[in-house]
Amino acid sequence: PKHLHESGARLGLVGNGFISIDLKPALNVENLNARLLREFLENNSKNISSVMRSLVPSSLINLILRRANINLGVKCSEITKKQRFDLINVLKGLTFRVKELFDINQAIITAGGVSVKEINPKTMESKLVRGLFFAGEVLDVDALTGGFNLQIAFSTGYVAGKNA
Repeated sequence: PKHLHESGARLGLVGNGFISIDLKPALNVENLNARLLREFLENNSKNISSVMRSLVPSSLINLILRRANINLGVKCSEITKKQRFDLINVLKGLTFRVKELFDINQAIITAGGVSVKEINPKTMESKLVRGLFFAGEVLDVDALTGGFNLQIAFSTGYVAGKNA
């Protein structure tokens, strides 16, 4: 499947109206398992829901634990191997059914941002603050919806990354 990286997550098109989000794309299953084991061991008397705050945004904790069939109040020391691997499966593939698509005229982009006059376009470095680079939606660049802003984000991100 094709993937789109945003906010540190990886979004994949699964097909048949489903999308899947890898909330931990930088970690393979083995490394994520090791991370969970370490977190659970260090916090064995704490509730899983409080330990999850170090792994995912707070707004996702209830959903993730519900999808993994883990009670919010369970202590880390009580998590079974099966529950841990169910949690890993959810973190690596949080899946949603797409119910409907909105009209392209309702697509949202940002407007405004850092003036491109203040940025070196060859490096994406600030002309005002040495060592400060900008890319994507923080730039004051507007484009039509439909991939143009993504291309701007990818291209400026690449240039900034090569020069930072």
